[in-house]
Amino acid sequence: MEGVGLSLTFWRDRPVFVTGATGLVGSWLVRRLVEADADVVCLVRDWVPQSDFIRSKVIERVKVVRGDVRDQAVLERALGEYEIDTVIHLAAQTIVGIANRNPISTFETNVGGTWALLEACRRSPKVKQIVVASSDKAYGDQEQLPYSENTPLQGQHPYDVSKSCADLIAHTYATSYGLPVAITRCGNFYGGGDLNWNRIVPGTIRSILREQRPVIRSDGRFVRDYFYVEDGAAAYMLVAEQLAAHLELRGEAFNFSNELQITVLELTECILSLMNSDLIPDVRNEASNEIRHQYLCAAKAREVLGWAPLFTLEEGLQRTIRWYQEFFGPHVES
Repeated sequence: MEGVGLSLTFWRDRPVFVTGATGLVGSWLVRRLVEADADVVCLVRDWVPQSDFIRSKVIERVKVVRGDVRDQAVLERALGEYEIDTVIHLAAQTIVGIANRNPISTFETNVGGTWALLEACRRSPKVKQIVVASSDKAYGDQEQLPYSENTPLQGQHPYDVSKSCADLIAHTYATSYGLPVAITRCGNFYGGGDLNWNRIVPGTIRSILREQRPVIRSDGRFVRDYFYVEDGAAAYMLVAEQLAAHLELRGEAFNFSNELQITVLELTECILSLMNSDLIPDVRNEASNEIRHQYLCAAKAREVLGWAPLFTLEEGLQRTIRWYQEFFGPHVES
């Protein structure tokens, strides 16, 4: 983060292990780490040529370990052979609808993958900082909002439960084994490089570029905390830096948020406006097993870490729209 953190040299030549590097946040995080001259090692399971991690050629500037985050032996080998200092764990099945249809694979990746990674770190004495990406979904449905870090973790549906469990497992490795773990809880990430078209931001932008009505799966009134992906990447790096300087932060969780309450319909209309489109959203009211109202309080991150977002919602959306305009080019197929 510009102006925040230990020093400009913290990441230089630092061996960093990133899981989930081909995902939305992972691609931006790896790019930022490479720009900071870190020695980045990425765990990659599936080959996704459309991923920004590969399209931007950032993959050519890192080391790649092929494997699954549930494979503890692969993780231990990577941490040991590359003498990893810092681990940032992003690998997860992140789509709520997929989690509802495939709970077991979601639990295996999100929960089992977290304990496999943390156990590998426990057996790797050179690892000095671990950042585990949880989610605002870990809090589940709550009557009292916004969520603070003291809000109980009580997910009820498959995706939410997987994040509650992974979050608690990270905390137990910090408290029971003294592992230098800190936990991040962010809202719904959006940004260039998200190829999950059933998510509201990329799906809406693609529909507008194709001159099709954007589809809203819910009734449009669900309130979400939308968080720009480059802010997320910067926040993960800041947590690792602060954990290195202040070991007392181990086991601590931090919310990151622009602290806005915005409905799905409002977000869609904002994108329509920024793209000068007069299309009318197609509200289908089909969503199930989703939390209706979520937003985070980021006071702890501001006060303890000195954190502030780099982008407003509108700035983040403008950067995201530009990314997809370049991705699809001047001629978008219907």
